[in-house]
Amino acid sequence: MIHHLCASGVSVLVDARGTGVPAIVHWGRDLGELDDAALAALADAVVPAVSPSSIDVPLRLSLAPSLADGWSGRPGLAVAGERPVDLALALRSCERIADSAGDRLAISVTDAAASVDLAIALELTPQGVLRMRHVVTNVGEATLHLGAAASVVPVPDRARELLDFSGLWANERRPQRLTPGHGVWTRESRHGRPGHDDAFLLAAGTPGFGFRTGEVWAAHVAWSGDRALWFERSALGPTTIGGGELLGLGEVVLAEGETYDAPWLVLAWSDAGLDGVSARLHPWVRSWSTIDRPRPVVLNTWEAVYFDQSLDGLQPLIDAAAEVGVERFVLDDGWFRGRTDDRRALGDWFVDAGTWPDGLGPLIDRVVAAGMDFGLWVEPEMVSRDSDVAREHPDWVLQPVGAPTWRWQNTLDLANPAAFAYLFERLDALLSEHPIASLKWDHNRDLLAIDAHRQTRAFLRLVDAVRAAHPEVEIESCASGGARIDLGVLERVERVWTSDTNDPLVRQRIQRFTSLVVPPEYLGGHLGAAHAHTTGRSSSLSFRMITALFGSAGIEWNLAEAAPHEREAVAGWIALFKRERGFLHSGVVVRGDDADPGVLGHGVVAPDGSRALYARVALDSAETALPAPARIPGLDPDRRYRVRPVEVGGPPPVIADAPPPWWAAGEVVLSGRVLGETGLAMPLLAPENALLLEVTAV
Repeated sequence: MIHHLCASGVSVLVDARGTGVPAIVHWGRDLGELDDAALAALADAVVPAVSPSSIDVPLRLSLAPSLADGWSGRPGLAVAGERPVDLALALRSCERIADSAGDRLAISVTDAAASVDLAIALELTPQGVLRMRHVVTNVGEATLHLGAAASVVPVPDRARELLDFSGLWANERRPQRLTPGHGVWTRESRHGRPGHDDAFLLAAGTPGFGFRTGEVWAAHVAWSGDRALWFERSALGPTTIGGGELLGLGEVVLAEGETYDAPWLVLAWSDAGLDGVSARLHPWVRSWSTIDRPRPVVLNTWEAVYFDQSLDGLQPLIDAAAEVGVERFVLDDGWFRGRTDDRRALGDWFVDAGTWPDGLGPLIDRVVAAGMDFGLWVEPEMVSRDSDVAREHPDWVLQPVGAPTWRWQNTLDLANPAAFAYLFERLDALLSEHPIASLKWDHNRDLLAIDAHRQTRAFLRLVDAVRAAHPEVEIESCASGGARIDLGVLERVERVWTSDTNDPLVRQRIQRFTSLVVPPEYLGGHLGAAHAHTTGRSSSLSFRMITALFGSAGIEWNLAEAAPHEREAVAGWIALFKRERGFLHSGVVVRGDDADPGVLGHGVVAPDGSRALYARVALDSAETALPAPARIPGLDPDRRYRVRPVEVGGPPPVIADAPPPWWAAGEVVLSGRVLGETGLAMPLLAPENALLLEVTAV
């Protein structure tokens, strides 16, 4: 039988005829209504010829391609017993289930001789997101060593150009584009977490695809540990995208009856560029999101005070935070026993009696009395060699003595039941003893140890256990900034710390590309001090505020030291965020395709097209004295819109003798088609600044 899964303008055709593993015949644009005869004719019409010097039957790329099928490309499955096994899988069943959660195929295949059962789950969600995963079961007496259980899907040959990402600490999600020839382009992470250089999203598209143009087939591995993404353009077969957990030698060994559940490979097709990918992923994430309340405005103490903590010392910061309208006060690193700097005490999760002689209760009472809830920083997976827990339980430390530390710390072996129980007990005690509304859960080093699989699984179990015991507590995923952001951890948290940098110039690009996958309500973005701690660069208050507005907004700045006019401006910015956060966190994210690399535009449009907020950003000096008009994408072409500038912290700094006439007039009314195609002349912004536009249908 041929199954036609269809949703939101996407068709997926799966050929389950015969006794072999089913194959995807088409994934992409909606093919319309097709009866059984038409489906069979379509599937038969794309069966390839038999080429010279090849297997003597047409090559068929199944959902689990192998050498036994004649597939010599990179396989998704790799299994070994006493010796490697060349799987020859036969179809047992293919059941289709369609409901409000989507259209799903539950496929069961087996290799009786190898004692391997494989369950393949393939889903097309109502938003047009395609998901695929494998579940491998050992049904024999001998142990099986699993080398890979990744998913592989075909993409059309016209998908020639690639986009993925690299990065560094405080500079994540840096895009890189290439047009590979024949061969495999592989991105692998061996950090024990995705890492600052995580590929994040692999997008294959028609040449020149952009944010608003071109066809794109994109893939993301929903897994918080080691992982691989690849694109293969073969001289001998179809073009493919694949991805899954990256397994090391001996990491997964299955005894009789044991099962390995692979992470999901999340896929999205778009005929409207990268924005079309976001337009599928964001509504899908929101359909299962754990977020159930407006995102509070956060103040985090790290860059305000670092380790210099005391009740009286933090009181001015509490007062300033309350004055400007902060809703959550988060105490960062330095509160626990013996923690005077970053070289000691990780793992000793008891309140420091010297810094907090009466415990955290008095601080929390003052925070709550000021109208805010309280959050706390923790780093449960890490341990300092100079700590009581490491001295008392050296067998809990994953790295051997003498191995390189990373940020002066090692890792606790969460797969050790005693270490796991200790961490849960300490987190449970803290959350039971105090009214803590949120945990900022950090992870400040690469694992650099074998068996990242077990560590990642244990981390997820620990988060799940904490959430089950304290469902009211929100969790923010942080990994020395943005080194653990993926759709697997997103199922368990309400916020991610997008990057350790608060420099708005760097943040603009990081947020721009992280939001390809992650909706903005998850993306923690803070208003830092004028002088950025990570880059040494200074920036205007307006630029910092507009940058932090488009996400889960917060502050990381000692407001007690800010001038009165600065605090007044911050209070106005927070009021703006509170007024707009429901809109910003439910709308459609749009991004402009600007030819000038020194400028960029982005915004959020209401799903019904009734309004938009749009930022115009000058990253650098413009290429020309008279820059091209800025196009405002995503509006209804047949409606008319009033465009008005919104002052955030004062008028934007410009380098011009006079602004455009419409700007001087205060507003202009034009159709969505004109705004999207012709655009508007903009004031000549000084480099490293931004302006905000409100667009309203009239």
